[in-house]
Amino acid sequence: MIYGFIGLGNMASAILSGIIRNGIASADDIVGSAKTKETRERVAKQFGIRTLSSNKEVAGTSDVLFLAVKPGVLPLVIEEIRDDVSRDTLIISVAAGKTTKWLTDQFDTPVKIVRCMPNTPALVGAGCSALCRNENVTDGELDLALTICRSFGTAEVVSESLMDTVGAVSGASPAYVFMFIEALADAGVKGGMPRAQAYRFAAQTVMGSGKLMLETGRHPGELKDMVTSPGGTTIEGVQVLEDEGFRGAVMDAIEAAIDKSRNL
Repeated sequence: MIYGFIGLGNMASAILSGIIRNGIASADDIVGSAKTKETRERVAKQFGIRTLSSNKEVAGTSDVLFLAVKPGVLPLVIEEIRDDVSRDTLIISVAAGKTTKWLTDQFDTPVKIVRCMPNTPALVGAGCSALCRNENVTDGELDLALTICRSFGTAEVVSESLMDTVGAVSGASPAYVFMFIEALADAGVKGGMPRAQAYRFAAQTVMGSGKLMLETGRHPGELKDMVTSPGGTTIEGVQVLEDEGFRGAVMDAIEAAIDKSRNL
């Protein structure tokens, strides 16, 4: 089975890493294309895969084809490759905002489409991906797509009507988490901590808090209450966050990202 990638940026690199590291495919069974020679040479050196300048050649030789380009570029890529893609090829798109119907219509022929929404923590094997499919994808092919996505984190099947929401909650939100980590570290520096140490403490705390919730299965409110002792320091900070509209600001940010995704 040949795995093809059109686009070899960060997300493609994360997927490649998971596929090879977990033995889903060897480097010899993977081919990719990218616009620049520099990118092709970098990825070929990093992963040992074969890289080409021709999107058409990649599309024509792939049993599983990843479309890992930006949404704005995707129509041009599909127009270029649609006559080269076999009806048996499983196409996995990671482009935000492009529905399975839109993708199917662009090919103008019966094709197998899985829409995947991963996030940047996939770069360190800790991604969170949502998947949906069109009517041409079999259960076995969907299981293969899930296996691939679970090689670089967790993955679940969701209703396509939720994909824009998932894209905001897990896809866009790492940016908001990094802003939170930066703010925590800035406060630590203000309090006298060396900056590098403040970043480590803040990042480890965010990672550990997420791990605690996932592994215990406890409600986040319950875990919050474990830290907020009566009359203590934490509850003072909680009140400030509530007064400043912390929760509402986060919800507004997610809503804005959802709206943007729906209009791509």
